[in-house]
Amino acid sequence: MNLKVLSVDGKETGQSVKLSNKIFAIDPNDHSIWLDIRSIRANQRQGTHATKNRSAVSGGGKKPFRQKGTGRARQGTSRAPHHVGGGIVFGPSPRTYSSGINKKVKVLAKKSALTYKAKNNDLIVVKNFDSNEVSTKNLMNMLNALNLTDSKVLFLTEKNEPKLYLSSRNLHKVEMRESIAFSTYDVLNAKKLVVQEGVFKAMNEVYGK
Repeated sequence: MNLKVLSVDGKETGQSVKLSNKIFAIDPNDHSIWLDIRSIRANQRQGTHATKNRSAVSGGGKKPFRQKGTGRARQGTSRAPHHVGGGIVFGPSPRTYSSGINKKVKVLAKKSALTYKAKNNDLIVVKNFDSNEVSTKNLMNMLNALNLTDSKVLFLTEKNEPKLYLSSRNLHKVEMRESIAFSTYDVLNAKKLVVQEGVFKAMNEVYGK
């Protein structure tokens, strides 16, 4: 499969790039995608939720009232769960939700996601990004030229582009990733992928084996 290489103005450069069938034309594995995204989302959870059990609630060290003679049920502490302000029974406690998956499954998930983008014509190849200055306006002009104003876009750059990143920070529908430092979730969460031409070489070296 060949894709035309465009300029930042949305015009054809007369060049094309050939997509590797080992990356962009495989038989997609939906289960591997599900496993990878589940792992990614789980690793993003902080796990800092907590409640106080009866040992963590302050006060209540003294017996509320005497054992006998009041006509009431005996009570040993006001920290008991059935008292107002008492401890919580079986409440959440800090924990980690992190989970890992096999490296080959993760690679298969990424290639499956890229294959879906290629099949749906959601890949756009750009020769070079204009990142000489920090300018959100220039980035918006690029998106307009590529007809991506209303789409969620993932930019894959050949190298670190700090000025381009700073230009995109105010655009909530735009994400930036360097080379192959993207996840399956990044790819599927975006409507369109704008890929710098040089990124495909790195993809072939890592995922095209």
